[in-house]
Amino acid sequence: MKIAIIGGGAIGLLFAHYLNEHHNVQVFVRNKSQADRLRSQGLIFERDGKRFNHPIQASLFSEWKGEEDLTIVSVKQYSIPEVVSSMKKMSHGRHLSLLFLQNGMGHLKWIQNLQADHLFVGSVEHGALKAESGTVLHTGIGVTKLAAIKGDLTFLKAISESASNYFPFVYNQNYKGMLIEKLIVNSVINPLTAVLHVRNGELLENQYYYRLFIKLFDEVSTILDISDKEAAFNHVKKICRDTGNNRSSMLKDIEEGRHTEIDSILGYILEEADRKKMEAPYSLCLYCLVKGKE
Repeated sequence: MKIAIIGGGAIGLLFAHYLNEHHNVQVFVRNKSQADRLRSQGLIFERDGKRFNHPIQASLFSEWKGEEDLTIVSVKQYSIPEVVSSMKKMSHGRHLSLLFLQNGMGHLKWIQNLQADHLFVGSVEHGALKAESGTVLHTGIGVTKLAAIKGDLTFLKAISESASNYFPFVYNQNYKGMLIEKLIVNSVINPLTAVLHVRNGELLENQYYYRLFIKLFDEVSTILDISDKEAAFNHVKKICRDTGNNRSSMLKDIEEGRHTEIDSILGYILEEADRKKMEAPYSLCLYCLVKGKE
């Protein structure tokens, strides 16, 4: 299968490494120096202290035309409006198959009207770190959950059947439920680690941070009207434990002076709370603290 990956961040490079083992993968990035580096030096990948280097096709995003069998979009949530607008102009009415990998729920309103035969969303539960423009570290092994907004989910079997044991895929029939499950994880772990400047696991190890963890989860799950809170809480704890040595993407964004995805995560929670006329003091406090740090 010919696969395009739009986005040269940690998740884009992680997918490029694993999918390139059995497919014809091309990475499309905005930065010319990153494209040049990937073309000249290959993609460097590290897992469990072992380092691999393999050639990878890389081009500028402006060169994407939608000619591949599948296009995976792994840019940050706040880049989605601009990227989707550009994709509409650049694809020239081609029949597209698209997979979007974003945190939060804000991208749904931008992608649902795309002219695509297959439109998928994914929830990535791996830990990944882009150490340099051409280097990605697989810091926590998880799963990628996939669901269809439009089209046939079995279309993606080509990537899951050849997947590495370190990079499994799981199919979901309810895309909103899948994204909400991930939203709860992001709403609890990301802002707390970003404000406290701690790795994920410290939220469970420090009794005072853990009290905040519980309070924030209870607030978010109530606003989202989660029916089985115990199962949802155990899932958030499992992700936090499995990625215990990781620094969340939001913390890394703060540390490196980038915009965060707080608007599509806790911003979405606050919108829901406002719509339902509910109080959200923990979410509001953390939202303001992260925005202040931005």
